[in-house]
Amino acid sequence: MKAGERLKKYLAQHVELGMGEVVLPAKKAAAGLSFPMAQPVVKQETLFGGPSVGLKGNPVRPDPNRTLESFYHEIKDCVRCPLGRTRTKFVFGVGNPKADIMFVGEAPGKDEDLQGEPFVGRAGKLLDKILEATGFRREEVYIANVLKCRPPENRDPLPEEMETCSPYLLEQIQLINPKFIVCLGRIAAMQLLETKLSLGRLRGTFHDFNGVKLLVTYHPAALLRFAEYKKDVWEDMKMLRRAYDGVELK
Repeated sequence: MKAGERLKKYLAQHVELGMGEVVLPAKKAAAGLSFPMAQPVVKQETLFGGPSVGLKGNPVRPDPNRTLESFYHEIKDCVRCPLGRTRTKFVFGVGNPKADIMFVGEAPGKDEDLQGEPFVGRAGKLLDKILEATGFRREEVYIANVLKCRPPENRDPLPEEMETCSPYLLEQIQLINPKFIVCLGRIAAMQLLETKLSLGRLRGTFHDFNGVKLLVTYHPAALLRFAEYKKDVWEDMKMLRRAYDGVELK
């Protein structure tokens, strides 16, 4: 594809996503770069060993030799909750195992259950466009869900399902060690931040998740139903891009 054609495709994606401006990766960090930060809302002792608030029966034991791939093989046959007996495929996660940015959704849908990969349906295709418009590629980030198995009829995850499955996500975060986490939707944000605040109140600032900057935005599926949210997501992604460039180039 010629450069002119790539540019036309890039601009067309911005129009489709309702984005009024183009963001390109920064060539040098802006002086005095700063971003709004919320107070830390997750305590260190809730993660990766030690007392586990809201994560009863943590099945993940510390292992200094564990890799993301070996961890997948440890848990891929999990039947700790009833969803393990109704799934088609276990949806672990996909992307760069050493990614700087990790996106977290709530649970697999029908397409994800069939393919064993997160965000491959309509919402996933929209997420790919959002990533590309912001200057990221799907293969350079990591994408996962709070739940690894599809709830029936794509219903919201139950509290006991999230409690059972969350230790797997926390171990993934530890193994990947990202610089940024993006929660896609209310459920992922509520689970990781252990809060009942609305998504609207959680947006617009970085939360401190054990030293990792965590940003909350709308789930791509919400954009398919409510196009007016596209502008908000675009603002969130611009904020992520600016912070990422600042961290990378310091």
